[in-house]
Amino acid sequence: MTSPSEASEETRSAVPYGTPDAPRIAVRGEAHLEVDPEIARIGITVSARGTDRRDALTDLTRRNTTALDLVKTYADAVEKLETGAFSITPELTKHGRGERIRAYHGRVHITAELTDFTALGELTTRLADLDLTRVDGPWWALRPDSPAHRQARQQAVREAVQRAREYAEALGTTLAALVELADIGAENAHPYGMETQTARMRTMAFDSSAPEAAPALDLEPERQHVYAQVNARFTMSPPVL
Repeated sequence: MTSPSEASEETRSAVPYGTPDAPRIAVRGEAHLEVDPEIARIGITVSARGTDRRDALTDLTRRNTTALDLVKTYADAVEKLETGAFSITPELTKHGRGERIRAYHGRVHITAELTDFTALGELTTRLADLDLTRVDGPWWALRPDSPAHRQARQQAVREAVQRAREYAEALGTTLAALVELADIGAENAHPYGMETQTARMRTMAFDSSAPEAAPALDLEPERQHVYAQVNARFTMSPPVL
């Protein structure tokens, strides 16, 4: 059997809004930071076309090696270099009987991640100057472990405490204790992250084989937006109403 004191304790803990002796305040703390990006990603697509499959594949291999070697010359500025999809596709003739191959199209997709934005403009221009090479991006972003995320979370917590304190002061009392602190959505069946990073895309697509070297692009990094939200519940000393 449950003793009267235990039943009373269970009743108090089950009350979501506290009791007259320990009123609760529930608030939301929010933070929004605007910071400089830390990395920039570009997509590189190298293409080749030929009537002979082996020739198309040889050209594609050569152009892919040229693009990779060029990116690797910026070793200090390049944090990550990855090769994605590769394809060699036959193009069939539109007319005539049977399946006749008109040409072969080859493509290799490369992704480069840079931290030196000064080198970024020069690299993208030099890549775009290569034969049958397309450059997309840059996509500005923060690293997953960027200090900006921690700063936003801490600021959201401080904002929640300040908001709760202002409510308590409006009632002529003070906060007593923190009852709960949770990320927004932490109690959901499919929780989502507390901070949201906006990595907007500024797209530039090139497919050029200009005979003269083009001037380096002047790329202006796009500021990133970091958000954080928390729910907080406090108890406060009973106000005199």
